[in-house]
Amino acid sequence: QVQLVESGGGLVQPGGSLRLSCAASGRILSIHAMGWYRQAPGKQRELVATISSGGRTNDADSVKGRFTISSNSAWNTVYLQMNGLKPEDTAVYYCSAVSRAVYWGQGTQVTVSS
Repeated sequence: QVQLVESGGGLVQPGGSLRLSCAASGRILSIHAMGWYRQAPGKQRELVATISSGGRTNDADSVKGRFTISSNSAWNTVYLQMNGLKPEDTAVYYCSAVSRAVYWGQGTQVTVSS
């Protein structure tokens, strides 16, 4: 089992920045990839960015050049640095971890509004 806890969401003005964190616990060594997804009201959950245990990253086109995913050396925390935020980035952001199963955090709200 893997447990994920997100933090760092909030309200920010357009053009601002936020840093999300996802703390993993449990069978961390079994995780081979982690990622961030988001879901806006009335829309399907979509990929934001992923990172493998080897450090390979993948970003959605909509966030390239603005968002950066990273992890700590212990591979128990994943971050999402979000710069140049736009109103369309408003969503609940979920952390995920992939081992033999896919695990999800509870989500953290990000609202971009003036």
